[in-house]
Amino acid sequence: MFRRIAILCGLAMVLQTVPAAWAGPTWPQRPVTWVVGYAAGGTTDIIARTLAHELSEQTGQTFVVENRTGANSNIGAEIVKRAEPDGYTFYVGSTANAINRTLYKQLNYDIVQDFASVAMLGTVPNLLVVNPSLPIKSVKDYIEYAKANPGKLTCASSGTGSAIHMSCELFKLQTGTNILHVPYRGSGPAMTDLLGGQVDSIFDNMPTVLPNVQAGKLRALGVTTSERSPSAPDIPTLAESGLPDFSVQSWFGLFAPAATDPAIVQQMNVAVNKALASDAVRKVFDQRGVVKPKAPNATPEFAQFVQGEVDRWAKVVKQSGAKVE
Repeated sequence: MFRRIAILCGLAMVLQTVPAAWAGPTWPQRPVTWVVGYAAGGTTDIIARTLAHELSEQTGQTFVVENRTGANSNIGAEIVKRAEPDGYTFYVGSTANAINRTLYKQLNYDIVQDFASVAMLGTVPNLLVVNPSLPIKSVKDYIEYAKANPGKLTCASSGTGSAIHMSCELFKLQTGTNILHVPYRGSGPAMTDLLGGQVDSIFDNMPTVLPNVQAGKLRALGVTTSERSPSAPDIPTLAESGLPDFSVQSWFGLFAPAATDPAIVQQMNVAVNKALASDAVRKVFDQRGVVKPKAPNATPEFAQFVQGEVDRWAKVVKQSGAKVE
């Protein structure tokens, strides 16, 4: 009898030492929130909702996308930074967060220090397009027109510091052109004015702008990535068009509050990569021109990528003199 009691006590002590991840219920046990810093309908939102739906299907738990807009996605980032690091609140970040670190003099978060990088979600080319009423049919024409009309050719953006804006600033630096930046509060209003002829051009995300190009409402001049997009193979790259060093992609990634359990971060990474490999996600991404991240899409590599983007865009922001307006 005493021997049996001793064995049971010993077993109880062993069980107490088993990590909670193994002894307790697996994650997730309740709905998971992904915070998007932009309005519904934009590229960030489309990518987040596509993956959230697939993750809900695969895990049996609800993945909710919550749009918390403002300040070029900074408000959403600040909300997640302050959230409980329990594995149930994540932030869907983008190129803008790497740019904002230098652009904003007073920023209440650091995308590198205050977050754990979980996984890349996808990348998209930006597409240089013009209103078809302009006598511009190529990147060469665009440069010549800008130089012949300094300060008159306008380039819209979804907001100061967005990847769309900084694509234009990088273009100006590499071509020595004086193009007037016109910021909007989102890509939607910018697109409305471009279609109406109130502004001349934009370097917009392909998923947003391609339908208008295909409908003949806008004229595409070039893709900003180093290779042509499978979604629009007839549109040349800017590198092909005389700017060999021009390469810009808008990227989208998942982040967690810095103190989140690394085991949960890893579980989310695995879940995201499984969702990315699904036929449902692949179909939406192919239709929208979203490029899936290359395997293995691990957390350390994504963290290194984000740091590299912060460093890269810091140089462009400083050289261009871009400021929050």
